[in-house]
Amino acid sequence: MSRILVLMLMISTFAFASDAEHAGSDIVQRTVNFALFAGLIWYLVAEPVKNYFTSRSQAIADELKKVQEKLNESIALKKEALAKITEAQKFAEELAVTSKRESKIISDNMLLQSEADLETLSKQYLSNVDFEQRKMVRKVVEDVLNEVLSQSSDSFDKEAMANVILKKVA
Repeated sequence: MSRILVLMLMISTFAFASDAEHAGSDIVQRTVNFALFAGLIWYLVAEPVKNYFTSRSQAIADELKKVQEKLNESIALKKEALAKITEAQKFAEELAVTSKRESKIISDNMLLQSEADLETLSKQYLSNVDFEQRKMVRKVVEDVLNEVLSQSSDSFDKEAMANVILKKVA
């Protein structure tokens, strides 16, 4: 039905558009001709233009929705990252406190161990000194006895013994 109407409008456009030989005003024909032309253009172009703008509006709305979703996702990720940062800062503070405590404990243990080692070394030194003194005394006594025994028994008196001991001790 609409095709027949369009065909009649086109034919009438050509009929009214003809240039007649009369010299009068043709404003009515031109107005009807323009109205028919505008109606024809509206009929042919209106539906595709409406569809284009509707689809374009829908595409823009879809893009806006996607951008909004990405924005919301970014905001959520930012909040999550900030929460992780604060958690990491708390962990770092706890780690610093714990490491200070552990270093204090370790240094105290090392100090106690060093003091114990020093005490052990000084005891070993004193026992070594005592041992060496006894060894030296034995050696001196042994040397004195060997020297006394090697001398003749005739001249073995207290004065000679004292001289030998004084020589070795000095």
